[in-house]
Amino acid sequence: MGMSEFHSGRDDDEAIATIHRAIERGVTLIDTADMYGVGRNEELVGRAIGGRRDKVVLATKFGWSRKPDGTMVGVRGSRPTFARRARQASSGLGST
Repeated sequence: MGMSEFHSGRDDDEAIATIHRAIERGVTLIDTADMYGVGRNEELVGRAIGGRRDKVVLATKFGWSRKPDGTMVGVRGSRPTFARRARQASSGLGST
């Protein structure tokens, strides 16, 4: 989550290089959430594992709803429609 939000000095190239190095060193689980960076972290992870998808298990969490500016709206994880949209967004099939 710190690769896309919560810490200053965001550097996508460095974050992707870090994920690549982790995979090279044997890391097999990549865990993210649509809340981190209002979806930007999932996009970052998607770019980082491109061409390496068979080497990792990808986990993503959802439930918190945020506006594009990051303002928290609330928890929406119990709604099947929200769950489907979150899955689609994390797989690159749509947006939340």
